[in-house]
Amino acid sequence: MFVLVLNGPNLNVLGKRQPSIYGKQTLQDLENQIITYASANQINVTCLQSNSEGEIINFIQEARDKYKGIIIYPAGYTHTSIAILDALKYAEVPVIEVHITNIFHANTHENSSLTALGCTGVICGLGFQGYILALEALREIM
Repeated sequence: MFVLVLNGPNLNVLGKRQPSIYGKQTLQDLENQIITYASANQINVTCLQSNSEGEIINFIQEARDKYKGIIIYPAGYTHTSIAILDALKYAEVPVIEVHITNIFHANTHENSSLTALGCTGVICGLGFQGYILALEALREIM
């Protein structure tokens, strides 16, 4: 089973950016946890991160022929990117959207997900554990 884990803008500064909200663990810590879990469960993962909407779209388009599933944290693009939504629909593989925080808790524009319309499911508010649950969900789906 081959899975792409794709993190969007500002995830490269996890641990430094608003640690009271996102925690003190870094993107490298997250990727290490994902890789450790995946290896123990016969899942091959590729972890990528980009701050660029166009690059994220390219990664998703390429995933269609390389991966059996995608886990995506679109971050700020969650609420705004029709282009990422279109790419997710094009991918034609199961997609789980993950958010470290509970986006539905906010009383702003950030309590909705446009990109979720192209996803099989959404996990939010469970911190890094959400990625592990997403891997488990993909195992069940595939």
